[in-house]
Amino acid sequence: MFLRQIVFAMCGFALLGGCSASQQARDVKTAGFLGEDYTLLREGGEKEAILTYRNPNADWRAYDKIQLNPVTIWADDQSAFKNAPEAKRKLLADDLFTAVYKELSKDYQMVTEPGPGVMRIQVALTDAQASNPTLDTVSSVLPAGMAVSGATSLITGKPSFVGEARAEVKVTDAASGELLGAAVDRRVGGKSLGGSMDSWDDAHQAFQYWAEQFRYRLCTERGDTDCRPPEA
Repeated sequence: MFLRQIVFAMCGFALLGGCSASQQARDVKTAGFLGEDYTLLREGGEKEAILTYRNPNADWRAYDKIQLNPVTIWADDQSAFKNAPEAKRKLLADDLFTAVYKELSKDYQMVTEPGPGVMRIQVALTDAQASNPTLDTVSSVLPAGMAVSGATSLITGKPSFVGEARAEVKVTDAASGELLGAAVDRRVGGKSLGGSMDSWDDAHQAFQYWAEQFRYRLCTERGDTDCRPPEA
């Protein structure tokens, strides 16, 4: 606790430069959620996930509705995340679902069934360290929850004493099942002052960033001119 207070104090002195709420890690491990689709992934560029795929033949303007599936949790049997209380894992899944739903509903009609003009979006929250991941927890659609934190070395791009979150996403045509896009990303705490009293705030910030990034990417894919990128 004392070390974390020092970190926040240092951020407070850096008034001109500030400290980001969330930042992208340098690498990410896949969890198995995307299956064979991993072969399509490439390294992402600016404002993209660490690993990403975009179907070059997709007509993104043809979609005006989204079917957002409940968020699932994939985790290694030996990971701390896997062994966390089920209620807490469910809260994390609900929180991520809610963040994505709120952002995408600003531009799309949200539906619960496949049909013409419907994109199906599947999201998995994972610690991305598993060699044999399993489908574990499915969220409800009720908005709730905060997020998960952990620790890795500075070599991976994660500052000390901060949390992290990792996720994978698949976007398909809800009617045909054609893959439109996929991504794998990992974000870590940026030592921000905001939410510093909440031990789950770093992952909550990651969830919000992903939601805003998702909306931004879909906006650019549609060819709109008023797309606003998320603030890291």
